[in-house]
Amino acid sequence: MYSTNIRHQYHLHWQKIGFLFVACLLCLQANTQAQTYKYKRIFDEFYDEKPVHFGFLFGLGTSRFLVERSKAFNAVGNPVVTVVSPTTFAFQVGGIANFVLSKHFDFKTGVNVALYGRQADYRLDPSLNLPDYAPEIRESTWLEIPLLIKFKSQRRENSRMFLDAGFKVGLEASVRKNSSTNILLTTKSSDLSLEYGIGFEQFFKYFKFTPELRFSHGLTNMFLKTGASPSPYRSNIETLNSHTVTLLIMFE
Repeated sequence: MYSTNIRHQYHLHWQKIGFLFVACLLCLQANTQAQTYKYKRIFDEFYDEKPVHFGFLFGLGTSRFLVERSKAFNAVGNPVVTVVSPTTFAFQVGGIANFVLSKHFDFKTGVNVALYGRQADYRLDPSLNLPDYAPEIRESTWLEIPLLIKFKSQRRENSRMFLDAGFKVGLEASVRKNSSTNILLTTKSSDLSLEYGIGFEQFFKYFKFTPELRFSHGLTNMFLKTGASPSPYRSNIETLNSHTVTLLIMFE
């Protein structure tokens, strides 16, 4: 009987030790989790409750014309081998107005000033020994108004992704006169484009930083067959549609 009581007490003693050991492990784990958790501050957490936001942007990109050749291009005896519009540098700067429509949708517009230097280059048949024809270049300044619907994802702490799409109206404000080596390309002074892009928003303490990759495809034929300096090879072109890819950096 005495030995039975000793074994019973011995068993209870080890139960207590085991219980204390498990409790210590649980406390250690909780303490470790508390140490690894870091508080992350949410900047401007009530940003979406404001109906209108304003900001500014600047962008760097490339621009060119999408060329559709005419029936004259395939005519017998045509000295033009091909007509191309090489990619050229483009620059934008402007203002932003963003109107909140719902939790996930915004309407975005603004006024931008864009600089383009699009051109048309005629490649002639080398076997005909014709003199090189200087490319036709149109360096101009445009006023552009985008009209976009933006779909934004749920905000994760201080960042979120978004998609936007819509149209852009462009009006040519000024044209640089042709130099002695280049001929002025004659095009229309207005354009309507389809635009779409993808980007993300990063919130900071005093502003929102938004990079976006945006694509623009002209819907109107900007080509004019006649002009102040008509080209002998202009009949090879049927349509010219603008095409622009821009990396935009926006601050709101």
